[in-house]
Amino acid sequence: MKKTFVSTKPKISIKYDGTGDLVIFLHGIGGNKDNWDFNLSMLSKYFLCVAWDTRGYGESEDYQGNLSFNDIINDLLSIYKYFGKKKAHIIGLSMGGQIACLFYEKHPDKVQSMILCDTHFGLGNLEKEEINRFINSRKKPLLEGLQPIDIALPVSKSLIGNLNNKIAIKALVNSMSKLHKESYLKTIDASMSTFHDHIFQQINVPTLILVGEKDTLTPPSMALKIHKLIKGSKFSIIEEAGHLINIESPKTFNYKVLKFLKTL
Repeated sequence: MKKTFVSTKPKISIKYDGTGDLVIFLHGIGGNKDNWDFNLSMLSKYFLCVAWDTRGYGESEDYQGNLSFNDIINDLLSIYKYFGKKKAHIIGLSMGGQIACLFYEKHPDKVQSMILCDTHFGLGNLEKEEINRFINSRKKPLLEGLQPIDIALPVSKSLIGNLNNKIAIKALVNSMSKLHKESYLKTIDASMSTFHDHIFQQINVPTLILVGEKDTLTPPSMALKIHKLIKGSKFSIIEEAGHLINIESPKTFNYKVLKFLKTL
């Protein structure tokens, strides 16, 4: 697996492997590019697979001022430029699905297909009880002086479908522990106030909706609504998995993704 930076202001870190059609992997709000290691190792046998750290995450640099999703969209364009590609298959999980939709709205000609995993309608559109739970478990403790590593285990356990899946819990805890506190707080604010639900009906490329059977944050009922809004989309549930399907059930996830991409 190779690593490099594809942008300079701020530096955007990616890891990549393989050849062929470009497939871009976008992590969730508590993640980083390493979240996709279980997936890139297999899927890069068939495609040029690229996973990034969103600005202010992982090995990507932090930035000045508030976060704008328009900046993230421009960051994503730098991946296309680096590899000289005009189109890509985009796989986004949770916030990554939100970014995928916002990118599609601006650059539909650059999206060959989409795989939306455990995706929401915009965090601000969650039920009030779920919004409060999200803020109280993530934002509030950090504002009160805790660090991401302090909330990593309880948040990870709240997202996992099977608490006996020690490998997935360890991966999620490691991911949360690497968050840049200030950038993470900015991203929560931006995600809570950025909506993309109007985009689903505009999507006109092959799209697969994947969701964990035991996802309580973005449950199957929410994924089904998204599926019904995207004309011609496909829908599949991954059994026993929670919100991080690619980490919790990587073999099943990889199989479903490869099966979908191979039909295009």
